[in-house]
Amino acid sequence: MTDAVSSASEDETSAAGAQLAGALRAGDVVLLYGGLGAGKTAFVRGLALGLGADPEDVSSPTFTLIHEYRGRVTLFHVDLYRLEAHEVADLGLDELVLGDGIVAIEWAERWHGRPDDVWTVRLDEVGENQRQIRITQPTGSSS
Repeated sequence: MTDAVSSASEDETSAAGAQLAGALRAGDVVLLYGGLGAGKTAFVRGLALGLGADPEDVSSPTFTLIHEYRGRVTLFHVDLYRLEAHEVADLGLDELVLGDGIVAIEWAERWHGRPDDVWTVRLDEVGENQRQIRITQPTGSSS
């Protein structure tokens, strides 16, 4: 099932993330797709808020690659923007997604070994300061 939400601001994009956080469970993976400046990190900020972590701590992990935020469930925020396919393979994502945290991955299209049974979030720019956010549940999810 896919839900679509319109966003006219960073706060609205974060609110969409916070709403999704209520449906997430330990072990879930959220793959984020969208161009530069589409709002992927703002969406993750909302996930953090919804999971009980401090959203002010959330920043893009472009250079550190993985950030960890502690809430009711640990949120791992991964950014694959700067990585080549062989570097992504060396990052250890397969082990991370088998853990008991929630893993949110920006630039997920760079991960060729990604699992199929995951949440997907597509953030598309549809005008100046306007985003269309499409959230697709994993197959078999009853959330």
